Amino acid sequence: MANSAPGSTRLPLPVVLAFSSTALPIAAIGLVMAVYLPRFFASQIGLSLAAVGGAFTIVRLIDLALDPLLGMAMDRTNLRMGRYRPWLVLGAPIVMLAAYMLFMARAGAGEPYLIGWLLVLYLGVSILTLSQAAWGASLATDYNDRSRVYGIIQAVGVVGAVLILLLPLALGKQGEGASGVHAMGWFCIIAIPVTLALCVLITPERVAPDNDREKVTLADYWNLIRRPEMARLVFADLFLALGPGTTSALYLFFFHDARGYTGQQTGVLLVFFIAAGLLGAIFWGWLAQKIGKHRTLIVSTVAYAITQSALMLIPPAAMQLAIPGMMSVGFVSSAFILLVRAMVADVADEVRLETGKERVGLLYALVTTTQKIGSAITVGISFTVLDIVGYDAAEGAVNTPQAIHGLELCYVFAPILLVFFGGGAVIGWKLDAKRHAEIRHQLDERDALAAQAGLLETVSGVSLATDERK
Repeated sequence: MANSAPGSTRLPLPVVLAFSSTALPIAAIGLVMAVYLPRFFASQIGLSLAAVGGAFTIVRLIDLALDPLLGMAMDRTNLRMGRYRPWLVLGAPIVMLAAYMLFMARAGAGEPYLIGWLLVLYLGVSILTLSQAAWGASLATDYNDRSRVYGIIQAVGVVGAVLILLLPLALGKQGEGASGVHAMGWFCIIAIPVTLALCVLITPERVAPDNDREKVTLADYWNLIRRPEMARLVFADLFLALGPGTTSALYLFFFHDARGYTGQQTGVLLVFFIAAGLLGAIFWGWLAQKIGKHRTLIVSTVAYAITQSALMLIPPAAMQLAIPGMMSVGFVSSAFILLVRAMVADVADEVRLETGKERVGLLYALVTTTQKIGSAITVGISFTVLDIVGYDAAEGAVNTPQAIHGLELCYVFAPILLVFFGGGAVIGWKLDAKRHAEIRHQLDERDALAAQAGLLETVSGVSLATDERK
């Protein structure tokens, strides 16, 4: 059983909710970028599918280099208002401006316009995501409380994704086409400053003493990757992203062509899938406090295999069974990101104890980059496999039973195999609650001594200045 560090305190729920609030617009923007924005530029703005696909691919490749640079910069920030708070404040207006320019784009905007503003949007979203993750690690220092905090962050993000999905439905016919994308854009633009104010005004920030005054280099980045614990988490994060990512790329093909659901029904199933992550995030955060994060991650991968396999047992076009089936998969898969993020925070404490260096931002940059790599290669891998099994994705194409069966196998069982690799990476994990409690105890003692030394230096400096004036 996982135990908290002695004398540790849980963060008050209002503080956690205020801190987590920024996850709402971040998740909403991420969903619009993935689902609605490509189609908006292809159908409403007038760009070809090839141009839209090329623009997103170019931007994703460039974006891969952003997070390590941002992580290194964040770790060296030490302003009066905090280390990560200033970055959150910086990222908000960047995202708001880019969201306006993209979601309110007018017909005739070309590919350079899309690439330029996508780069700005990805920059802003990377700043917000990375600064919130790193700030969360310094905010919640207790092993169990981290599971709770990252679970709530995940749950708030699910709320944002569900709200943005429901917005076009709430608008009815007015939500179709460009007007729906405009409404989503305004929702995100308004939500960002509101949630940002809640976060930065209510949430405290604890800037840990940093004994390292040298610039962070790429060598530091490589040394962190080589750490056994971090190498495990990077490997796990990649495969845990590839698994569900594969289903995302094949989702419409599977449920429409293989299982016989209408376009509207696939949209409804997607809402239930995402909404189930709200309960899932809370549950997995709770379970991690009982049995430990790495054990919970292993349990979730086994549960994913069961729920994902069960989709093949549901008869075609049976919404009454497909809804709970998709909810169960969404419930389980919500565990992956939050548990890995909480485990990275524990590694960050171990790194600071051993080296005296604050590397929270850089550590989170490793796993956020992994997520981006996974999302960038998922479509290519999935579509290549479909081509091998003979599936034709063209509109109106008639596929053979063998091709449909190949599609079903790709959608249901390939993600299970990938997720098993991710869960297997943390078997034998040593940085559990007991070990982390020892690390935190040593860090707290060292930080207290550093604070006392700093106070003595200040007092000595004041006394010396007073003597000189005399």
